[in-house]
Amino acid sequence: MRLPRFPRVIGFDDGPFPRRAGVAVPLAGVVCAGTRFEGLVWGRVRRDGWNATDVVCRLLEGGKFLPQLHAVLLDGIAFGGFNVVDLPLLAARLRKPCVAVMRKPPDLDAVERALRRLPRADARWEKLRRAGPIHQLRGFTFQCQGASPDEIAELMQQITDRGNVPEALRLAHLIGSAVVTGESSQRA
Repeated sequence: MRLPRFPRVIGFDDGPFPRRAGVAVPLAGVVCAGTRFEGLVWGRVRRDGWNATDVVCRLLEGGKFLPQLHAVLLDGIAFGGFNVVDLPLLAARLRKPCVAVMRKPPDLDAVERALRRLPRADARWEKLRRAGPIHQLRGFTFQCQGASPDEIAELMQQITDRGNVPEALRLAHLIGSAVVTGESSQRA
């Protein structure tokens, strides 16, 4: 993966949502070149649904941003509760490296217990498993498809202003919160 001086990525994060089954959950996608904001896409996924992968693809396929992107970043592997993204399928459809970024390693036992309360728990768990191993490199925790973990860690260093959250994800979080609640949340 050869990176320019200012790699262009998109970061997706869901906005706040009610805890009712099946509600529409806002999804913000922020495009950054390096750490500079360049664009925005907006969509919705179903809480604990099955459409997260398709929604991300629909927001990018045929649009102006996809040809410019070097990678697609997700705030975690699921949106709207447990609407799990199929990371290998996403990378294959978009033909871009795709990365699920986490602030810290997840408690997989707790995740599995939570999944067991939902319909088709085994299918959700399989999507999580197929996303690949969880890597901890250069201060980042992530799963990736379409590029090596070392390449992804190098990319994330380039697109992170401070801390361990790439700027595109930080901005997607702030924008999603502000659109839904009227102001951005404290933690991004």
